[in-house]
Amino acid sequence: MQFRNSSARYGAISVALHWLMAIAVYGMFALGLWMVTLSYYDGWYHQAPELHKSIGILLMLGLVVRIVWRHMSPPPSPLSSYSRLTRASAVLVHIALYVLLFGILISGYLISTADGKPINVFGLFNVPATLTDAGSQADLAGTVHLWLAWSVVVLSVLHGLAALKHHFIDKDATLKRMLGKSSPDSGA
Repeated sequence: MQFRNSSARYGAISVALHWLMAIAVYGMFALGLWMVTLSYYDGWYHQAPELHKSIGILLMLGLVVRIVWRHMSPPPSPLSSYSRLTRASAVLVHIALYVLLFGILISGYLISTADGKPINVFGLFNVPATLTDAGSQADLAGTVHLWLAWSVVVLSVLHGLAALKHHFIDKDATLKRMLGKSSPDSGA
């Protein structure tokens, strides 16, 4: 498999970034849902949020890398079988996912730094607090964080279902291209 995207399929770096980010986002969603159920006396009460924050900062870095890579190695051309509606909705969904992910990460940062303390990322480095107001900032950012997280999950499930529809119903190369595989109808 080639590293860069071609006009017919995604390269190894795009495929790896896509699937690693997907796994991390769903893992973070599950971790977030779990950690809010912990009682103060649970052993993970303090550890789970620290893990969530550290992974969140790495996700932010990964998202920036992904966007930079997308400009360095543009995605494949849409399949000729796609309608105008399919092409437009694919672009809009991808933009929405990027915007929602940035919103989740920024709101998570605002929750984590509302008390003025930096985020320690796995003991490797600190991300300083910039905007701080422990009361209203954490509450508002928390509400936004929750709604954006659910929005990403719902939209990404629809995104996945659309890929499955392309694969099993339309029988086109959409899903194969995201797996880095070539097929006769993808032009590779």
